[in-house]
Amino acid sequence: MHETERARVVAAGRRLAAGGLVVGTAGNLSVRVGDHLVVTGSGTELGALTPDRLTVVDLDGTVLDGRLAPTSELPLHLAIHRSTTAAAVAHAHSPSSIAVGATHDVLPPVHYATVPLGGVVRVAEYATFGTPELAANVLAALDGRVAALMRNHGSVAHGASIEEACDRLETVEWLAEVYRRAVVLGTPRLLTDEELAAVAEQRRRLDYGVDPG
Repeated sequence: MHETERARVVAAGRRLAAGGLVVGTAGNLSVRVGDHLVVTGSGTELGALTPDRLTVVDLDGTVLDGRLAPTSELPLHLAIHRSTTAAAVAHAHSPSSIAVGATHDVLPPVHYATVPLGGVVRVAEYATFGTPELAANVLAALDGRVAALMRNHGSVAHGASIEEACDRLETVEWLAEVYRRAVVLGTPRLLTDEELAAVAEQRRRLDYGVDPG
């Protein structure tokens, strides 16, 4: 089922692994196709992902196709797909994101790349992986945002495509890494709410990132 979407998830998984955002099985992906989700199978290494290691479920989590059980983080993926307009979700145990999420309540705004994520990235409260409690905590952190950190766990992002979800996940990790480096040099100068609002307005005025064609 859903061969095209399987191929895109495979490419996304290998992209995240090649970029160092995931090691081994420390990440999972999903793409929505109507009332179905194509999700990574349990215990799957994203860097070695193949179409047969993906599983198709419905929005209740019932397996429709695939030889593997779905990822243990299925409750998280289902919650985001049910509660947002997301077409795809990406989750990774990225090192700098974990470090910031273990020490902060938000990812401090050291750069205006936080603006396209909906604002300052929040850290979801800790809960055991694969539980409804974790899914609820992440949904709260995602309110008005397209990405969040997860305390002592990792990061998550959603988008209109799996490629966009991965773009956003990579942006979160880049921001976390920039912040980590800035702290080593001294006390980072953070952008204010007013400065972030000005960036958002400038993006709207310039149609920043919109194809003029």
